Amino acid sequence: MAVDYYNLDDVLGDEYLLIRAATRAFIEKDIAPVMDSYAQAHEPIPDLMRKLGDIGALGPFIPTEYGGAGLDYMAYGLIMQELEAGDSAIRSAASVQSSLVMFPIYTFGSEEQKRKYLPLLGKGEYIGAFGLTEPNHGSDPAHMETKLLRDGTNKGYILTGTKMWITNAPICDVAVVWAKDEAGKVRGVIVERQDAGFSTPEIANKWSLRASLTGELVFDQVHITEDRLLPGVSSMRGPLSCLNSARYGIAWGAIGAAIDCYRIALQYALERKQFGKAIASFQLQQKKLAEMLTEITKAQLLVWRLGQLRNTNKATPQQISMAKRNNVYMALQVARDARQLLGAMGIVGDYPIMRHMMNLESVITYEGTHDIHLLITGQDITGISAF
Repeated sequence: MAVDYYNLDDVLGDEYLLIRAATRAFIEKDIAPVMDSYAQAHEPIPDLMRKLGDIGALGPFIPTEYGGAGLDYMAYGLIMQELEAGDSAIRSAASVQSSLVMFPIYTFGSEEQKRKYLPLLGKGEYIGAFGLTEPNHGSDPAHMETKLLRDGTNKGYILTGTKMWITNAPICDVAVVWAKDEAGKVRGVIVERQDAGFSTPEIANKWSLRASLTGELVFDQVHITEDRLLPGVSSMRGPLSCLNSARYGIAWGAIGAAIDCYRIALQYALERKQFGKAIASFQLQQKKLAEMLTEITKAQLLVWRLGQLRNTNKATPQQISMAKRNNVYMALQVARDARQLLGAMGIVGDYPIMRHMMNLESVITYEGTHDIHLLITGQDITGISAF
């Protein structure tokens, strides 16, 4: 059942529709039948990254010569939408690998770093993590405490500190980590699993993103050689540009979760009978469905235009921020309304609505909280920082 009230498919064109259909087919065949069982068990889907690599969902905007699919940002958005219709954990895995690991290596890395890491990451043979958030610094990463100091021999650096709430940390092969040097400049480095002093304890007992592994990145005097330093950036511009890419993908992905909830709610309303007729015939249920579809349609139009701007390098961080905030909040509200429409059935694993709802409680917080994104918009329109 298509959810395209404003006929956006007519604008997208055949190539984008084929990419979306291929991603949707992967979700329906490989993810949907097993997703609830893995989420209930608090376990990741086995070999997920290689499967995502096989369908071109890892770094799709990275040129083919470096192991990407050579697609544009509209295609990337559509892929993220279909992955999140399966589960936010699936989209998170692809989003982190693409926007937070492959993007900075491609944008700020040396030619040698691109050749070494990007093809392996693009195939899902390497799993990446992104280290920015710290135990004491979430919304204010500029005050990070992780340090990257010269080792005294001019042959490398010593990395110390801790990053927290890191997707894929427990299983990552490489991590792009942001730290401050002696001059207080923010530098990006590539940390490898085998590095002495590097550990990745898992964060357990989550009610959200249960099929995604989350953990810490702990650096106890980790030696970093010069060739692991990202040479192309030495400021907060580095991690913030990564977040812009990730937030763009989230703005699209959240629509997938909302569409999945809406489709199920509509089907259930048409089939479920009370007082001798389908509950879809009652005004209050029609109100819920009409409002869900309206908000989904508005979100679709928002990211479609944002995709055009992103493809021409005209999308501002503030525009991306608005789309991330609006669309995730929209999806969370759609999930809540769908849960109410299904009544008690909305809380059981036979339907994915409660799973989507719990996941979106994380999505509305990570990559910039709902409130922080509001303040980003407020600063942009008034010229006054409220931070």
